[in-house]
Amino acid sequence: MKNLLEIQIGETWVEGEVSNLRKQGSGHWYFSLKDEGAQISCAMFGARKREGAEALEDGAKVRVFAEASVYEARGQLQIIVQKAERAGTGDLQARFEALKKKLHAEGLFDTARKQPLPAFPRIIGIITSGTGAALQDILNVLTRRAPWVQPVLFPVRVQGRGAEMEIAQAIGKMSRPEAFGYPRCDVIIVGRGGGSIEDLWNFNEEVVARAIAACPIPIISAVGHEIDFTIADFVADLRAPTPSAAAELAVADGTELFGRLHQLKRRMQRVASERLSRSELALERFKRSALQRDGEKFLRESIMRLDSVRIQLSQATRATLDAKTSLLQDLRIRHKAHHPARVLTRRLEVLIHLRQRLERTGHEITQVRQRKIEGLRGLIRALGPESAFLRGFSITLGADGKIIRSTAELKSGDLIRTKFADGETTSTVVETTKKRPD
Repeated sequence: MKNLLEIQIGETWVEGEVSNLRKQGSGHWYFSLKDEGAQISCAMFGARKREGAEALEDGAKVRVFAEASVYEARGQLQIIVQKAERAGTGDLQARFEALKKKLHAEGLFDTARKQPLPAFPRIIGIITSGTGAALQDILNVLTRRAPWVQPVLFPVRVQGRGAEMEIAQAIGKMSRPEAFGYPRCDVIIVGRGGGSIEDLWNFNEEVVARAIAACPIPIISAVGHEIDFTIADFVADLRAPTPSAAAELAVADGTELFGRLHQLKRRMQRVASERLSRSELALERFKRSALQRDGEKFLRESIMRLDSVRIQLSQATRATLDAKTSLLQDLRIRHKAHHPARVLTRRLEVLIHLRQRLERTGHEITQVRQRKIEGLRGLIRALGPESAFLRGFSITLGADGKIIRSTAELKSGDLIRTKFADGETTSTVVETTKKRPD
């Protein structure tokens, strides 16, 4: 079979999605290529020196140039990869990135919504397989670090079709433990051991992510190994690289706590002992000094100091009161001077004085103007037409009201008006005679 495959098929290109990649310390890599209907085992010897080795990662869709062969020890069909190149993102990886982008946009990965873990939880919920190694790892750590903690197991399937619904339902029930007869947990650990991307895929389902986000109890996600990341890790309040690490993050180390308690106890005892010693020394000094002296003599100096302080206080109080009284009197005088009634009286006096000045000035200006008007009136009388009327002169006006200055402006039959000092007359021109020149 091996010879037939190597001769008849030989080297060819194979395209598929990388799964269950295992990098050995020897430098050889082993993985599977798969599509919707089949998968095949692959081996790449001296992988780091091979072209395109960086393209190989779980979930990546690649094209590899390989030789068909049979692994005789297992009778297993495989291909020996010579080089690889990217052929686009694998289906699982594409689904992973799409859901990650969607939930990130909704804010389910935001740090602000993540809950802090309690410092000393008493009850810890565990959602994992009831028969897996992950459960034993968690229980071993809890027993070693915090034997007082009560673990509560909710066993579920962590792999296979429909396992994601079991995980989501378990989280929902532990969120409302009273309704299902469970004790209320302080922290919940959700996870499983390592595996391929297909094995861990149930923790990449949206129903699990939303159940974690809706849980009011802090959740630690512990899925796979340190290099494995799932959607549950991003949504959980805390991500642990392994189930054992999740247990260590959930509880404090009891041995360390007991050591700190003993250290604090010794410090408290030392501080209390030092304070008692100082107090005893002070008491002894007091007994040797004050208590052995006469009580009246002991108090005499204090009484004198008290009397002196009383006198100083009385003098200071009296001086302060005098200063405040003087200040109050001064303020009272200033207040009276600035009382609104006084201010109004002063301003009224100013207004009366201004009015008198205004009236006096106005009267003087009026008299000057009156005398000027009388002078102008006399001048008008002397130079105006009235003075001419008084001397016997008259003014002749035509029918249109214009002054007639010459006989040339008149003809026989014209109607004229003649103004005198005491009135006017209307007449008709019968004849005009021009003045003869001398």
